[in-house]
Amino acid sequence: MSGPGGWWRRKSTPAKVETYTRWSFHSFALIEFVCAGGPVIGQVEPRLGTLLMSLAAVHSVFCAVAASRALDWLRGGRAQPVRTLWALGATTAVVGVTALLIAEHGPAGESVDGAAGGVFAVVTVFGAGAIAIGVRGRRRVSACVTGFAVATAVLSFALGMPLAVALFTALVVLAGGGFFAFTYLFSVWLLNAVYELDEARETRARLAVAEERLRFGRDLHDVMGRNLAVIALKSELAVQLAQRERPEAVPQMVEVQRLAHETQRELREVVRGYREADLAGELGGAQGVLTAAGIDCSVTGPTAGLPAPVQSALGWVVREAATNVLRHGDARRCTVGVRVLQGRVVLTVENDGVPDGAGPGRGSGLVGLRERLAEIGGTLRAGPAGDGLFRLTAEVPLPSDAGRVTVVSAPHSVNEVTS
Repeated sequence: MSGPGGWWRRKSTPAKVETYTRWSFHSFALIEFVCAGGPVIGQVEPRLGTLLMSLAAVHSVFCAVAASRALDWLRGGRAQPVRTLWALGATTAVVGVTALLIAEHGPAGESVDGAAGGVFAVVTVFGAGAIAIGVRGRRRVSACVTGFAVATAVLSFALGMPLAVALFTALVVLAGGGFFAFTYLFSVWLLNAVYELDEARETRARLAVAEERLRFGRDLHDVMGRNLAVIALKSELAVQLAQRERPEAVPQMVEVQRLAHETQRELREVVRGYREADLAGELGGAQGVLTAAGIDCSVTGPTAGLPAPVQSALGWVVREAATNVLRHGDARRCTVGVRVLQGRVVLTVENDGVPDGAGPGRGSGLVGLRERLAEIGGTLRAGPAGDGLFRLTAEVPLPSDAGRVTVVSAPHSVNEVTS
């Protein structure tokens, strides 16, 4: 069983703030009853005192109900409580006029005048503040409070109150009503801010999850695309060789088995989030795969010594480019070049098999590459290059703190490039 405070602990932070705000509005009604009814006790005879306290109690209940329904409206939980607001306004007018009549034309005595006048002022102040919460806009709120103050002055003077006292009472209503209206509305604003912050936090969490899903899908596409294309190609070749009863079918199926196991391993690494593409390994793998598919592939340029983020990003570009060469078009030749220029690395993949309907970088794979390169300030361009060629160019800036980068283009050839 949960303890006495279990219901509170189970609430979310916005729900706690809303509960606190709602009960604060109810406490305002209690404060109104105490302020209006307190001076009545012991100051006037019982029958008149009971009448004044009953009027204050009724008005306090109306204020609590109106404030609660107005809060529901502002939170979008119900329609604007127009009838409730009109009922509160009518109750405020009746209670105020009754109290003012008792003060001006009731039993003589300063205690009666003070108690009845206090009920009149308190009821008018709290009524103006409670009604203001049920309207939108600063102008309407200001007009509501100002209207109560003007009506108080006119009514007080009409019922026999001296002009100076009537004006002073109007100023009290204007100041007090404005203060309570501001308090009500500021509490609602604070509550809405808490809900918006909570929604923003949830939205940020959902975006993080969506981004991680996109990253995972992008990595999965990059990992599986090329290997599955090669597996399909080699399986088709093995089937044709087996139909001709050629012994070369066995090595092809062995290679398919190896690729399947490698794909499983890479997939596990992607799931664990540990995989980083290596540029040299990807260049060698792409060259081997394309050569096995009957495509003449040549690789030139430095393949090592670059910062890890640059190698990883370009490695993914090589993988996606090799996948596209295998899956699209009918290439016979492919060249891959890596150049280290002033402050950046440029990777170019060019083949003579222009895909049908090839455009400037269509497809989810190239979109994923652009997103990956954009994370480190890189760019990607892809499209026909004329004479039946298709060129993909990726540029990645070198880190500013890389200084002098040593790159290796061959096992026994070292080039030193100043970035």
